[in-house]
Amino acid sequence: MGRHGAAGPRARRALLRVARRARRAARRGRFSAHALTPVKRVATIVPVLLGALFASIVCAQSAWRPEKNIEIIIPTAAGGINDQVSRLIQKTLQDGKLVNVPVIPVNKAGGNQLLAVAYLNQNAGNAHYLLYSAPTVFTNQLAGLTPQMYTDFTPLALLYVERTVITVAAGSPLKNMRDLIDRLKADPSAFAFGVSSRGGPNHLALSQAVRSAGIDPAKLKVVVFKTNAESMTAMMGGHLQAVASSVSSAMAQVMAGNTRMLTIAAPQRMSGALAQVPTLREQGIDAPGIANWRVVFGAKGIAPAQVAFWEEALAKTVVTGDWKKLLEENNLESQFLRSRDTARYLEGEYAATRAVMSDLGLIK
Repeated sequence: MGRHGAAGPRARRALLRVARRARRAARRGRFSAHALTPVKRVATIVPVLLGALFASIVCAQSAWRPEKNIEIIIPTAAGGINDQVSRLIQKTLQDGKLVNVPVIPVNKAGGNQLLAVAYLNQNAGNAHYLLYSAPTVFTNQLAGLTPQMYTDFTPLALLYVERTVITVAAGSPLKNMRDLIDRLKADPSAFAFGVSSRGGPNHLALSQAVRSAGIDPAKLKVVVFKTNAESMTAMMGGHLQAVASSVSSAMAQVMAGNTRMLTIAAPQRMSGALAQVPTLREQGIDAPGIANWRVVFGAKGIAPAQVAFWEEALAKTVVTGDWKKLLEENNLESQFLRSRDTARYLEGEYAATRAVMSDLGLIK
């Protein structure tokens, strides 16, 4: 806060003293000792003084800046895309002089984000802690793994979303999503699908798609692999018929000609390398797609001025060349929203996630 933080309290105390003198003068029927104005004008002076007092308070609040070390809580181990993005945020905040205190990345891997969320929860009211978060903050609570909901924290900004694609081997007889849906309507267990986690964003996006086509997603044959890369290898070996994965996980084998994308679970067709991949809706399946979003949360109970500071800092981060390059290289969709719009976005995504998890019997 610097000089604003120091001057604010002194200014408020001085204004309060003057206001008290003015009120006493009014009660005694005397002239003001300072302004030498008639008592009948005191009624005008007091509101002005109180207005100045309010303005000084607002000014002091709006000038909030971090005063001590900032921690960016990363829910995964070092080295992955979540770690890379978080450290780029750190670099931008410091190199861009958006803050003048150290920014420290803290990897809290474990429990599929449970440890990271618990750590943020321990620092309620402290705006020096930021959590780089994914949809597991929904699914952990819905699955009964934690009582903490996403609403127990302060959404600061939506940064980007990662879309799900459904791929098949290059030689598969399935030419489009309609072919796949027709086969599943005849027999929901006809094909084996690979995913990297049961109840994860890719599994949920696949389930939402078949549910929208009138198929019970709980009847699908789903095989869970440790990584999307392992599921791709199994599909190319003939052990699976399709894989639901992130775009970035699928792209290498698609570019090599080993696999094909049948669809992308997105509200509208993408650009660039994905320009030829039709959406679910383009193929008659009314499913917008459950997104694998990334949101920065602050702790519960931080002040509006602190929210505003982080909104602005993150807004400046997502327009840098380094940020745009990282998203492009990893096929991530930029979708920046400020705090209030992020809260509305999360409300819709939570409802969609809850509906699909209920169909799958994953809610506890």
